[in-house]
Amino acid sequence: MKRVGSVGSVLSVRSVILTSLTALTALTVGCVSPSQITKLESEVRTLRVESARNDSARAAALAAVITLQQRILDSLAAGREALRTLDVRLQGDLTELQRQMFQVQELTGQSQQRLSQLKAQIDARSEQLEASGVSRPATDTASRAPVAPPGMPTADQMYQSARAQQTRGAQTTARIGFQDFLKNYPTHVLVADALFYIGESFGDAAPDSAAVYYKQVLARFKASARASTALYRLGRVEEARGNRTAARAYYDQLIRDYPASDDADLARERLKNLRP
Repeated sequence: MKRVGSVGSVLSVRSVILTSLTALTALTVGCVSPSQITKLESEVRTLRVESARNDSARAAALAAVITLQQRILDSLAAGREALRTLDVRLQGDLTELQRQMFQVQELTGQSQQRLSQLKAQIDARSEQLEASGVSRPATDTASRAPVAPPGMPTADQMYQSARAQQTRGAQTTARIGFQDFLKNYPTHVLVADALFYIGESFGDAAPDSAAVYYKQVLARFKASARASTALYRLGRVEEARGNRTAARAYYDQLIRDYPASDDADLARERLKNLRP
């Protein structure tokens, strides 16, 4: 539509120009009447009005285009600023996270170093006592838990810490905690539990390693409440391997040695599917 209007305006201008030329030619030859001059003046005024109107419309359109362009540029600038702000914020968060991780690693390293120093001090004192010929007083280790050296976590603290890690699903961290517990408190009443939970920490990912610790529970703590569960776990390990004969043997031993335990009831259910 605009194109058609433009063509019409051009034709109109050409018509006026031709008319003007004709009038001028007529004036030259002396054949122009007053009415023709009046008509010519009217057409010229009309042309000026249309030209002014077209110029105003073009100026308005140009202003609208400039305004739109400025809005687009402002939006792009705002978007770049938002992205820059987000990038700065993310960099700051990452830096803070790295700093916190470094602090945790540093504290962990200090704790391990402190434990190593304490252990070295204890070993040195033990060697001095042995060298001087002083015998250690006899104690009933079964009835009294070992006393933690100064600065070292108590047996209950180490055990509960490892158990909490296992409950949260941090099996490797829990395993290390239980192993440290066994190293520092080898005669504690919770040793059987620690051995059992180390076996549990391996789970299905390393059944051979798990079986090693279950068997230690059976060999050293047959009277422990964990013994029947260790037998059941050994049966499940062999069952998962497809060794039905070994699985039946563990289940039968469990029913024979611990007939009143809950694990014995579980073993009876498993045997229903394993009998030839």
